[in-house]
Amino acid sequence: MPEMLTTLIADDLLAETDGGIRLIASRERATGKIIFPPRPGTDNRFERIALPQEGLLWSWTIQRFRPKSPPYAGAEVFEPYAVGYVELEGALVVESRLADVDFGALRIGMPMRLVPQLFMMAGGEARTTFAFAPAGEVHP
Repeated sequence: MPEMLTTLIADDLLAETDGGIRLIASRERATGKIIFPPRPGTDNRFERIALPQEGLLWSWTIQRFRPKSPPYAGAEVFEPYAVGYVELEGALVVESRLADVDFGALRIGMPMRLVPQLFMMAGGEARTTFAFAPAGEVHP
């Protein structure tokens, strides 16, 4: 697994573990409802939980054109990327970029696993965020 950067895309969104990274969510104490991204830590109606690291691809699309600026602040030369919804069993469905995927190989029900991903902010600062990649394959 790549070394985790110290600057995360958002506070309390990810946790580094021996087995990689985990997404952090909130579970409402009264109902058990899981919410992602997590609620602020000061809201004691919720407890912090780590979400499963693996799930199944629920749906996806390919972003094939450069979004409008603003809000898009990426490179002028645009490269298409996949965005998917990954169902984390017993928890919820998470929207995420899909990393290390062959667009033609994507299919509903495909096993996916959580991976760290480098994200370049508009000012050029690198941050660590998350993505899902096909499970069982070797990724850099």
